[in-house]
Amino acid sequence: MTSDRSVPTHADVLVVGAGPGGSAAAAHAASAGREVVLLDDAVFPRDKTCGDGLTPRAVAEMDRLGLGEFLSTRPRIVGLSMRGWGASQQIRWPSGRFPEHGSAVARTELDDRIRHVALDRGARMVQGTKAVGVEMRDGAVHSVVVEGDQGRSEIRVRQLIIADGVRSTLGRELGREWHRDTAYGVAARAYATSGRADDTWMGSDLELRDGAGELLPGYGWVFPLGAESGLVNIGVGALATGKRPAHMALRPIVDHYNNSQRERWQITGDPMRVTSALLPMGGAVSGVAGRNWMLIGDAAACVNPLNGEGIDYALETGRMAVERLDETDHTSAWPAVLTEHYGTAFSAARRLAGVLTFPQAVPVLGRPGIRSAALMSMVVRVMGNLITPEDGDLLARAWRVAGSASVRLDHRPPFV
Repeated sequence: MTSDRSVPTHADVLVVGAGPGGSAAAAHAASAGREVVLLDDAVFPRDKTCGDGLTPRAVAEMDRLGLGEFLSTRPRIVGLSMRGWGASQQIRWPSGRFPEHGSAVARTELDDRIRHVALDRGARMVQGTKAVGVEMRDGAVHSVVVEGDQGRSEIRVRQLIIADGVRSTLGRELGREWHRDTAYGVAARAYATSGRADDTWMGSDLELRDGAGELLPGYGWVFPLGAESGLVNIGVGALATGKRPAHMALRPIVDHYNNSQRERWQITGDPMRVTSALLPMGGAVSGVAGRNWMLIGDAAACVNPLNGEGIDYALETGRMAVERLDETDHTSAWPAVLTEHYGTAFSAARRLAGVLTFPQAVPVLGRPGIRSAALMSMVVRVMGNLITPEDGDLLARAWRVAGSASVRLDHRPPFV
């Protein structure tokens, strides 16, 4: 296991960004016998704005990494407890291809644990060093320019996997562009002490209001992090588009939401460690690949447009990118892979999310929906990314048909 700030001169595979996607990619690549360098501008452990929730799909990918035992001592979340417009539903995660439970782990702990899997398998870690540019030769990335305590240097690369998050500094250097004409997320997260930190349900409030009682185009969440921590992750998320930006002061909304949940979640004290972020979602980026480089996870906008969930996609895309490292050119093939796996679902979800950016649409859809267990079961499946191409039930077929129709209507399909 190697982790330091000294910069190597070359790497067979350079992975930029040591979040769940980047560390998973580094772990899979190292397992395949490749010389891997994992680089991040932070020094670990470090925090990240996130809801900290792991869907059953994410749990399945954690199992692939050999982290099932790690999760066995973390919260075992059986489903979503949803509220709104005077009604509530508790919907369990569906049985099927994925485990019947999720979890919740603070990113300070989760990211560091996955990172150590990569290191244990032979990857080399460079911390506190930022990738700031590239040198191109013959249409491929020849080297990545990095900057840290020791100044500026270059790492020659054969293959480059970019997992540097929603802003993707290196992705922008290579032409990645975020298109905000489709729905994107605005979210704020905090932690709060709670007497229900050991709860087995994730809380989700579909009727989100600010301190003045105005209905907002978003939702609130409370995710329990376990009795040992005594904390819940509490936050709010809103949907926006370029035409309908979300002009909201998030900190007061978090404070108000925290107060509204005190009795239900036995919360004491004020919200702590409040952070916020913008989220490109639903493949709303172009320029996700080149001859010898690929964007994964949040950098490729692999985020569910209906709830901002991205850890499962990050873990999956990290694995899938490694599976095609022997290919000679990723320029067209990698967007095609992402489209095959996520394109139709992303298109349909972001179209629905776009409708929900109109506050007046939220009660029209939400009020009857929350009163139907069948509809909420469908919502949980969609929000949990739990519909797969192998599923042949009526809902899965209907969702795929809707996605296919949505793609045909898109003036810019996902990843284009």
